[in-house]
Amino acid sequence: MEIILKYFSDFTAHQFNQFKALEGLYKEWNEKINVISRKDIDSLYEKHVLHSLSIAAVFEFSPGTEIIDIGTGGGFPGIPLAIFFPEVKFHLADSIAKKLKVVDAIAAEIGLKNVTTQHTRAEEIKDKKFDFAVSRAVAPLKDLLRWSLPLIRKEKVPSDHAPGLICLKGGDLTAEIQESGSKPYSTEIETIFPELYFKEKYLLYVPKK
Repeated sequence: MEIILKYFSDFTAHQFNQFKALEGLYKEWNEKINVISRKDIDSLYEKHVLHSLSIAAVFEFSPGTEIIDIGTGGGFPGIPLAIFFPEVKFHLADSIAKKLKVVDAIAAEIGLKNVTTQHTRAEEIKDKKFDFAVSRAVAPLKDLLRWSLPLIRKEKVPSDHAPGLICLKGGDLTAEIQESGSKPYSTEIETIFPELYFKEKYLLYVPKK
């Protein structure tokens, strides 16, 4: 938890308690349903929570903004972002039902009122539209764009950024970006959080044209 407070300090007491509760809840659930690698569970706040919050360090979402988390897994980046932005609506989608069971339980336990979940593949969602899509290391960029762009509204929301896809990725992305046919805005996460773990990790943003 200390590493979160190293970079963010403007939390309400309720938000602080929600973030603080995550470690115990994820450790407890991970014993039943493996949603986080065993070797990473002790680094939950750095490798999962702070990594997710790199989006909050770059983007300011207005109240009422609707965001889909594609392939949320155990709830990342969706749950940390939902705590950070309590007036923004997050829809967490995943094709594996047991992972969403963990997400639902943790959201209920910490009193997150702005999270909904859906057991589905993103490409199968036909009846919903969102202002942004977020995702973390789920699929190649070309696939994420193919899945997310049909779900994103064209109208600009009250934000410094146009509607689009925001995803967290790592490693050499040159070929992946080229294959996607897009020109994403790229931010090195290490420039936001100068920690060794974030070396060669990136936040990519592709606005919907």
